[in-house]
This record gives sequence, C-alpha cells and structure tokens, in this order.
Amino acid sequence: MTVSPFRLICRSSKSAARRGEVRTAHGTFQTPIFMPVGTQATVKGVTPENLKELGAQIILGNTYHLFVRPGHQLIKQLGGLHKFMNWDRPILTDSGGFQIFSLSDLAKITEQGAAFKSHLDGSDLFLSPEDAIEVQEALGSDIMMCLDTCIPYPSSRDETIAATELTARWAKRSRVAHQNRDQLLFGIIQGGMYEDLRAQAIEQLVEIGFDGYAIGGLSVGEPVEIMREMTEKTIALMPDDYPKYLMGVGTPEDLVESVYRGVDMFDCVMPTRNARNGMLFTSTGRLVIKNARFRDDHRPIDEACDCYVCRHYSRAYLRHLYMAREILSSQLNTIHNLHYFVSLMAKMRQAIEDDRFEKFRDDFYAIRSNQDRA
Repeated sequence: MTVSPFRLICRSSKSAARRGEVRTAHGTFQTPIFMPVGTQATVKGVTPENLKELGAQIILGNTYHLFVRPGHQLIKQLGGLHKFMNWDRPILTDSGGFQIFSLSDLAKITEQGAAFKSHLDGSDLFLSPEDAIEVQEALGSDIMMCLDTCIPYPSSRDETIAATELTARWAKRSRVAHQNRDQLLFGIIQGGMYEDLRAQAIEQLVEIGFDGYAIGGLSVGEPVEIMREMTEKTIALMPDDYPKYLMGVGTPEDLVESVYRGVDMFDCVMPTRNARNGMLFTSTGRLVIKNARFRDDHRPIDEACDCYVCRHYSRAYLRHLYMAREILSSQLNTIHNLHYFVSLMAKMRQAIEDDRFEKFRDDFYAIRSNQDRA
C-alpha cells in the first residue's frame, strides 16, 4: 500500500460527511473540495488571479486536450503546466478517458489503448495507459489519473464487465509506468450501475495500490436517484484513509448529497459552462439572466453572496452585457458561479467541523424552496 496523502480532520456524527486535507507537491488543499475545470490550461473566462480571489485551491486540466494541442512536450519545455498557465497551486489532470468516450465515433478502444482521430484536424492519434502517464508527467500535474474505459448508460452487464476489467488492466500498467512519485496517481473505479462490479473494481485497484481513488462512469445519463445510490454504495467500499473523488459531478444539490455520503473531491464544467449561457447559481436556486424581468433589476445576482460581481454589479447590467453578447458577460458570470461553488464547499467544510452538517443540508433545501421569489 502507498502512503496516503489524505489526512482526516473530523467526521459528521450523523452521516458519512467528512472533513480532511490532501497534501501535494504544490501545497495542501482542504476537503471536501470543488475543482474548477481548466481543460486547456485555462478556466474559461477567468484569470488565475480571479481564481485565487474567489478561493479556488486546486484546478483541473485535461490530458487529452493538452496532448492534442499544444502538446505535452512543448509545455514541458516551457517549464510545465503550472508555469505555462501561471498557476502555483495544485493541479489535477484527467487521463483523457472521458474525452475519448465522448469522441466514441472517432475512437477505437483495444487492449493496447485508444486509437482516435483528432477533433481538430482528423489526424490519427493513439493514447495508451503508459502514454497517458508520460503526458501527465511531462505536464507536471500534482495528481494524475489512470487512463480508463468509460461506458454509456445504459450498458449491458457483459459490456460493463469487459470495460471494468480492461480499466483494471490499464490501471496496473499505469502504476508500472508511473516514475515521478512526487506526482500522485489516482485509480478510477468503473463498474457501471452494477454494485458487485464496482466492488470488484475497488478490490483490484486497492491491490495495485494508488494515492487516491475516483468514481468514474457516473453522471453519464443515468437518473439522479441511481447516481446517488451508486455513489453511496461505492463510497462505502472505498478505502477510508485515502481521498475519495467523484468525477464530473455536478449540481449544487449533487455536491451536498455526495458530501453527505462521504465524497471528498469534485469537478464539473457546470458553473463555467452555465455562466457562458447566462445561467447563474444562487442560494435560492438558478437564475437565467436573459429573462426580461431583470431588465431594470438593481439588485445583485444573489443578495446573500459577497463575490466581486455581487458587490459591484446589478442584474440589470449583467442582463445588458449578456443580451449585447459582450465578452465581459462571460467573465463576470463565471466569477460569480465559481465563487458560489467554492463558497458552498467552504460552508460544508465548516458545517462538518461544527458537527452541524445535517442542519446545513436541511437549511440548504429550505432556502432553495424560495427560488421563485428571487
């Protein structure tokens, strides 16, 4: 077994929620944590300084996209991903498995790896488990992910077994290829919607030994009730003294419910993507800024929010920017949405420390019942 980078600080007495921290080469981050997604060495619409001001502790980059453009060797020559994008805090890089899954029409999965065509110019490319590690080591990320095989929902049991077993074989190869132990390596638990296959995947990964464990293959189209049930069952089987990461999730409700079930780490494009589309997150629910009723609304997005945007700009101004298709619209909306997600996690951490997480959860839903009054 590897020495875990995770330190447990405290637990909720009435749920599986837990408060901890994870040590990395570029600093320690506090859990539970939300990681803004910076797919192409940038979190869309904001600067690293914006991210620090709103309280982001760790961000995510993507192996597939940086492999395709501008290339990992170039980034290595320029001092690594941290220097390349001027971010001196921790970075996690996804392996590229989900992107290859998303590009299924352009990809062919074999025992050796994934052969695919570039989404940019159609050129033939190949990524093996070893390649994914080589790329991530060149990028210099603090947490690397093993290349995995993601499958859609629904998938047959036979399809799920094949993908889960291939992911385990790739995980073993990834661990062997892992040279720089200053960079943490997480294994990804697949298994579809089958509890026994999830349990089998965990056993296989723990036997190999990783620095943390992630739940993959959820939020791929399944009903939210199934996602939460599978999260709860999988989390309960994962090693308790290692970081537990739920990949690609999700809504504010998903974050609260998953922390309640014991998840430590999250990432999702939702706050940034929704911001660019004019959908803003508030303490009482979602607000669509293009709605005509905000045309002369002098209030901030959320009167309970202390972010830069809510301190300085009205709903009327933000609606004007969005309707005029001004670039500033995306920037300000993104700052607010990320601040909301990061602050939500900070409030959950404090609630767990104070052993009042269940009351926090109840209050969270009670406040959101006022959504129509926003």
